[in-house]
Amino acid sequence: MWYSEHMKPYLPVILFFALAALFFKLVGPIPLSVNQVSTQKAATFDVVGEGSASVAPDTAEITLGVNTRESTVAAAQTKTNQVISGITQALKQNGVEEKNIKTINYSVNPEYDYSSGNNRITGYNVNASLLIKVTDFAKLNQAIDSATSLGANQVGGVNFTLSDDARLKAEDQARISAVKIAKDKANSLSKAAGIRLGKLVNVQENPTNGPYPIYRDFAAMEAKSAPSEPTQIQPGSTEVRLSITLSYETL
Repeated sequence: MWYSEHMKPYLPVILFFALAALFFKLVGPIPLSVNQVSTQKAATFDVVGEGSASVAPDTAEITLGVNTRESTVAAAQTKTNQVISGITQALKQNGVEEKNIKTINYSVNPEYDYSSGNNRITGYNVNASLLIKVTDFAKLNQAIDSATSLGANQVGGVNFTLSDDARLKAEDQARISAVKIAKDKANSLSKAAGIRLGKLVNVQENPTNGPYPIYRDFAAMEAKSAPSEPTQIQPGSTEVRLSITLSYETL
């Protein structure tokens, strides 16, 4: 026999390696697949910067209206409609486009006499309001003066704000300022804390409620008590604010 008795216990091992050698000879080496494993830091160094830009508003809205009380609905409506029609025509003559004159309220309500105990109707109130939008603020002052002289007894809700183009430009300025402030803060804080910053890995713009227009309200006034001096409303400025978060890797 080709093997001695003392090799008999090792026969299975010898056969295994012999078969393995034959397999590799016929099939070739078996490719091995190694999955790549990478690690990434979950924590980042985050800083927030808030920037702002103050710009002059280029759009204004104001509410003009009239409240009329008469003994009948028809009489109250007729008087109200005459005042609103006169205001509308005056606005157009002053250069306000028709698309920027919008009716936002028209209501009819009865008035009751509760003192008699039978809730008797004593008259009717008709209320009508127009929302006026202008970009020429001289027309805004003219609109108020014309409306009150024609019978408007409700003036309010003056709102100065920005057109879309002006708002986008202001946001760009505020954004640049916010990023610079955030970068300066990151450098200062990291040095103070003894942290070495790596590359900037994320930039996030946080939601805001801006722009922040100026609101001015006027108490309801009777046409007869309108001031003799021309109205002078100044738009002031509108502030746009943005918040930016920068995220850095740490070394």
